[in-house]
Amino acid sequence: MGELSSLQNIGKALEAQLEQVGIYTADQLRQSGSQEAWLKIRAIDDSACINRLMALEGAIRNMRWHNLPPEVKVELKAFYQSAK
Repeated sequence: MGELSSLQNIGKALEAQLEQVGIYTADQLRQSGSQEAWLKIRAIDDSACINRLMALEGAIRNMRWHNLPPEVKVELKAFYQSAK
């Protein structure tokens, strides 16, 4: 397991997907942002769900995605709905 899997919410499978889309470090994930990273993952895996999007945002914020602020969850849900 690499650097990404040491982040909150990032397991081996999500780390592998991030690496597949060219994101190898926590800094690269932060620079990309959760939405851009999710879109890249969605391009290779059409089963990418909203929970994966929220997990990425939580990893960037260093918190469990369940604890994201309500306004962030609303924003991510709106993005997800528009990207489906």
